[in-house]
Amino acid sequence: MQGPTMVRGVSRLRMSTFSRATTTTCSTCLRSTAPLDSRIAHSRAPFHTGRRDSSAWAAAVSVAGNIVNNAITRATRGDMPSVDPLRIVAKEMKFLTGNIRKLLGSGHPSLDRAAKYYTQAEGKHVRPLIVLLMSRATSLCPKAPQRQQATLQASMGIDSSISPLSVLSDFNPSATAVAPEAETNDHPDILPSQRRLAEITELIHTASLLHDDVIDHSESRRGSPSANLEFGNKMAVLAGDFLLGRASVALARLRHAEVIELLATVIANLVEGEFMQLKNTARDERNPQWSEETLTYYLQKTYLKTASLISKSCRAAALLGGSDAATVDAAYAYGKNLGLAFQLVDDMLDYTRSEQELGKPAGADLELGLATAPLLFAWKTMPELGALVGRKFEKEGDVVRARDLVAQSDGIEQTRALAEDYAQKAVDAIAPFPDSEAKDGLIEMAVKTLKRKK
Repeated sequence: MQGPTMVRGVSRLRMSTFSRATTTTCSTCLRSTAPLDSRIAHSRAPFHTGRRDSSAWAAAVSVAGNIVNNAITRATRGDMPSVDPLRIVAKEMKFLTGNIRKLLGSGHPSLDRAAKYYTQAEGKHVRPLIVLLMSRATSLCPKAPQRQQATLQASMGIDSSISPLSVLSDFNPSATAVAPEAETNDHPDILPSQRRLAEITELIHTASLLHDDVIDHSESRRGSPSANLEFGNKMAVLAGDFLLGRASVALARLRHAEVIELLATVIANLVEGEFMQLKNTARDERNPQWSEETLTYYLQKTYLKTASLISKSCRAAALLGGSDAATVDAAYAYGKNLGLAFQLVDDMLDYTRSEQELGKPAGADLELGLATAPLLFAWKTMPELGALVGRKFEKEGDVVRARDLVAQSDGIEQTRALAEDYAQKAVDAIAPFPDSEAKDGLIEMAVKTLKRKK
């Protein structure tokens, strides 16, 4: 397969919140990664032929113009070979759910059932999969000698308490000895602390699902009744709190201060993002006018609610492996951009897929009063959407009208194009990593993010 030099003419959103340093990739790195990178960037023409507009909105809109020429379209058609990211870390993923359930045991039977409820259905486990792939990929990258002590400490006592158990008063009947088979690690380049980080990441994500389903009055999750429907709102909220508590304990036992700080701020970010989602615009006007700040606000909310966990867990994986500063920053950039792409696709699917395909109610965002990327793009050319956004689609017929207007616009196409732009940024971030199966898996995750149907 030919490996052309990538033409990076994609418009970048020039917002301080999402800015990152430009990394220069040598020709050797480009050659080594071109066969897989070309699945995402394939000699496409620059998106700008005239003066570059510095506004976030104008940059995002201009991305849409070349969507047809993007090689990701070729990848989604199956024109190029792919790798299976799950196969690369299959042994670790096999024991993920069982290890998580061991962390969640409670002496109270009702709490035990509620806390483990969402671990019964077979979820996608995207976040722990990314953490494990990043752990393997960064194991080959340069190390920072000053981080080696923290790395050793993080892997030595992940199951041992720091305070006396009598003081902790934390009874977990599920915390039995791990079977020898589960302790076997096919990949010594994935440390015990990194495997535990993957489990912590899934715990935090699952806690957010429990809380979100209460807030959104959801009735289903992964094709089954939601926890709030099964146990009631109070129990679902308490189960989510319990998961965050157990995740925090497991996090502390990694004994790595920077990793603890990263994942603790993720929990705060999730709450902050939820508060931002209560409003569709920064000023929450009753009859808002379209402005360039609209997308900026949406993307900041999206970072807090979705990309923060992925980006900071990727960074934490690199830190736990003792990687140098450049690798740690690259891991974070990959996770941030992949997370933004993931949520953009999720918001797009809410307009294009049925409830049966998604495994959850379709069109739920509008029913909840939320204006996401497809509608925000449509609003630019259809000012009548402003009144609907301002009253959060609460009047009869508002939801149907909004969906019709989005369908008449190019909002869905522009959303996909922006998602492709972020997926490209994710791949670019890890271009300097040495060639490996895990790196190939991370690149494939960017492609799969755009191909997913639910």
